[in-house]
Amino acid sequence: MDSDLTYLCHIRDAIEKIERYIAQTDYEAFCTNDMMIDAVVRELEIIGEAAKHLSDVFVSQHGDVPWHRIKAMRNVLIHEYFGVVLKVVWDTCRSNLPILKGFIQRVLADQP
Repeated sequence: MDSDLTYLCHIRDAIEKIERYIAQTDYEAFCTNDMMIDAVVRELEIIGEAAKHLSDVFVSQHGDVPWHRIKAMRNVLIHEYFGVVLKVVWDTCRSNLPILKGFIQRVLADQP
């Protein structure tokens, strides 16, 4: 479980970076800012990579989290970078990451 907690902290930290990056912008501005796109995509890759390293036990205990989709997004960002759809990236950041962050905060808060 200790390594799972470490990876969850990595995911939380990446989410918090993304939140800071996009806090004062909208979708249109995001799409025209290559540096912001690169930074957000990199943190999403880190989230997916950390999720890949979570133990099978942890993943099965928390099957309500779409771990497969998180890892699949990382694979698309890494291997199919030319096909990345910015609307999907944006919607993920605005809609899905806050939910994932809340889950991680609850898990971490339950630790001694």
